[in-house]
Parts: sequence; structure tokens; C-alpha cells
Amino acid sequence: MMDRILKNPTKVFLIDAVGAFLTAITLGIVFTSVQEFIGMPKELLISLAIVASLFFIYSASCFFKPQKNWRTFLGVIATANLMYCLLTSFLIITYFDQLTIVGILYFVGEITLIVLLVYFEVFIIRKEDQHKKSQLENN
Repeated sequence: MMDRILKNPTKVFLIDAVGAFLTAITLGIVFTSVQEFIGMPKELLISLAIVASLFFIYSASCFFKPQKNWRTFLGVIATANLMYCLLTSFLIITYFDQLTIVGILYFVGEITLIVLLVYFEVFIIRKEDQHKKSQLENN
């Protein structure tokens, strides 16, 4: 899978879009209907779902309409993903007493997956930068 993505790095936007879509559905539909099993206030679940929906739109747009400077766009979503993780971490700390073990496990798991995705996104950007640098040196 890694080789396929490195051959067509804009595919990482698809991975990001699918993850954001699943997060938006999970937070905005599933968890709001069973909020008492999660513990996070419903308004915050909806707000996080809206953010995830915006990330979905952005990443899906970048995947279906790739740009020449895709590295910049990937850097933007990687930064946004990290900011989402910081926000979610802040909410975990703020609402820790209200969160259930299921809620804590979900949000910590989500942060872990997103951080891994960001690491992968940065890896792809750096790999492409190295490739472009070696092309310039060879010419």
C-alpha cells in the first residue's frame, strides 16, 4: 500500500477524507444519539462533527481535483488535523469527569490514529521534497 501511495501521493487525501467522513458520522449521528454512553456534551459532539465534515470536504476536493502543488494542500490538512487533536485533547481534559471510559477510549484512539496519519502525511511531503531535490541535482 505504501508503494502505491508514494507513486500517487494524492491518494493520501482519500485516506484523510474517508477518516474525516467516518468521524463526522460517528460523532454527529451515532454518538449524539447515545451521548450518555460517551459523556461529551452533545453540542461539542456536533461541533466536532462539523469540523470533521469540513475536513472531509477539503480532503475529498483535493483528491478528486488534484493540484500541482498538492504538497502545500497536504501540509494544510496535516496542520488542521494536528489542531483538531489539540482541540480534542483540550476537551478530554476539560470534560474528563463527565466522559465515560468508552468516550475516553474513543477520543484517545481517534487522536492516536490522526497523529499516525499526520506522521504519514509529513513523511509523504518530505519524500516528495527529497525526490524533487534529487531531480534538480541530477539536471
